[in-house]
Amino acid sequence: MRHVVLFTAIGLVLFLCSPMTIEAHQPIVGKEIQELEKRSTLDVERFSNDDAIRGIYVSSHSAGSKRFQSLLSLIDESDLNAMVIDIKDDYGNVTYDPGHSSTYNDIATNYIQDLNYVMEELEAHHVYPIARIVVFKDSLLANKKPELSFTNENGDVWLNGRGEAFVNPFLEDVWHHNLMIAKEAAKAGFKEIQFDYVRFPEGFETRDLELDYSVGNYDRFERVQAVTDFVSFAKKELEPFNVDVSVDLFGYATVEQESAGIGQNFSRIAESVDVISSMIYPSHWSGNFGIEAPDTMPYELISAYAKVETERLNELSSPPITRPWIQDFTASWLGEGNYIPYGSTEVEAQIQALHDHGIDEYLIWNAGNTYSEGTNYAPKRNYSTK
Repeated sequence: MRHVVLFTAIGLVLFLCSPMTIEAHQPIVGKEIQELEKRSTLDVERFSNDDAIRGIYVSSHSAGSKRFQSLLSLIDESDLNAMVIDIKDDYGNVTYDPGHSSTYNDIATNYIQDLNYVMEELEAHHVYPIARIVVFKDSLLANKKPELSFTNENGDVWLNGRGEAFVNPFLEDVWHHNLMIAKEAAKAGFKEIQFDYVRFPEGFETRDLELDYSVGNYDRFERVQAVTDFVSFAKKELEPFNVDVSVDLFGYATVEQESAGIGQNFSRIAESVDVISSMIYPSHWSGNFGIEAPDTMPYELISAYAKVETERLNELSSPPITRPWIQDFTASWLGEGNYIPYGSTEVEAQIQALHDHGIDEYLIWNAGNTYSEGTNYAPKRNYSTK
């Protein structure tokens, strides 16, 4: 692993983190902004191509357990140099103790029992820290405040096929709920805030007229505008904290001109962020790019995607860094003939495909944080799919 200057000294992190109290809907202003900027004098150095950000997903359970040390060892012994850590998870939990006086204390799980320790270890091991915040998939907030969600005719909160609830991207109260959590993550020392599930539920356009929900200041069909406005609002609100802002998107939102059903427009979101992270797992495509069983052809799939994304980004006047999510898991649910076991060879193929299109930053997803042994995380100069 190559060492780079990542973030401020441990003393600064401890100062900002103690006590970790989240105050609801209270933006920092005036002298408070000046003081924060004074404390954050050491900027993150942008990596060169040789030190591009190459990260792994780390769940809050892993970050708060002995497994954290083994994942640090993986980074120490490889060309990886970043961790994406859950701070607000897929259910809406804040994953550490924000303090008894916090508005969010009732949704804190304390999976990460000592966030200060985690941040100190990341700094000691020269690991670039990214805070993952799941935005609009939030069963906790939806059940606590159904008026911020989508409800059926009987008044019950609507659930998708996996039993998950979403909150309403049209509503600024939902925006503020997530932004205050993001600000606390920045104060804790994270140098990048990554927003995930920045969208309406999948297939929303087929049921939007059946559900009861507020549209706030929007028209019912202005889903893309609402999601884009949230991203722009988040970027502006986080500017005083000297952090990068990134957003995860479906891969198909890149190859389509606009995914109006879920409210994602790749180009419009990309214009408002520092980093764009499309989820381009080969297992998540179906017949795109003329590839019948994309999971079985990781290099070809990623290469075809990267060509399209590069073209989309080149159309922008000020494109963000692209840092896609790639796959380190076996998608056996696809059925025989439609998947292959994934290991180091398949992970390396995806990394190489990105590199061959000039993309040297990436993030690797494995939900259980069990990453393939023996993987070379640096691309080769010559690569063959044979």
